This record gives sequence, structure tokens and C-alpha cells, in this order.
Amino acid sequence: MAAVDKKIERFIAKHHVLTLATATEQGEPYCCNCFYAYDAESAAFIFTTDVATHHGEMMLQNSRVAASIVLETRTVGKVQGLQITGRAVRAKDGDRMTYIKAFPYAAVADLSLWRIEADMMKLTDNTLGFGKKLIWHREE
Repeated sequence: MAAVDKKIERFIAKHHVLTLATATEQGEPYCCNCFYAYDAESAAFIFTTDVATHHGEMMLQNSRVAASIVLETRTVGKVQGLQITGRAVRAKDGDRMTYIKAFPYAAVADLSLWRIEADMMKLTDNTLGFGKKLIWHREE
């Protein structure tokens, strides 16, 4: 797997909520917000949601998802945002500890963990120059 640019990883580390976009096989779109922990070794975003939620049911039908993380600002020179595409799959061994390290209070919760295994990340970062984009693709 190609290394993720350190600027992208620093941006990910500064935030903790992503907007997750899902769709049914028929194309019905939906989005929600989720707390996440990032696993740098596998370029995966670990999050929790019940399979009975609308987006949980959708991910069981269609694992292809998109997500975004954004810095809210009105200052054009500070605009930063990350767009992600990948597959949402059930959590793997070690994901629970990754999530609990980020959110210790979750240790007592009955977690239904998932991971977005990113295949593309695009960071728009105006602090590097207007419209500057850093793009990462999973190479397998």
C-alpha cells in the first residue's frame, strides 16, 4: 500500500467527525455523521453504528461509501477538506482498541464497529496555496 501523505494524516488527526455517505443498490442516497478513529497502517476509518440504522442497513446492501471531513471556516485561505471513497466493512481484530484509544468512554459501550477501508483520499488545503489538492490512491 502506498504511504498516505503526512499532511493528509495530520489533517485526519486534527478532527474526529466524518460525514458518511451511503447508497442502496437502487441508488437511494443518505448521509450521517460519525465519530471516527483512524488506523494509519491500513488507511481505515473506524466508526460505530448499529446495523439497524438506516445507513447501517444501506451498508449491508452496498458497501461502497464516500465520506468527508471538513474544517469549518469562512476564511478562504484556511479552507481544508478531505474527501474519501472506499468500502465499509465490519471491524477487524484490533479496531476496538483503536476506537477506544480515541474515545475512552466507549470502553463500557456495546459497540457495533465498522471500518471504511479507503481506496482514495483527496485533501483540498488552501493553506498550501489556493485550491491545492493532495491525492492518495490505494495501490494493491
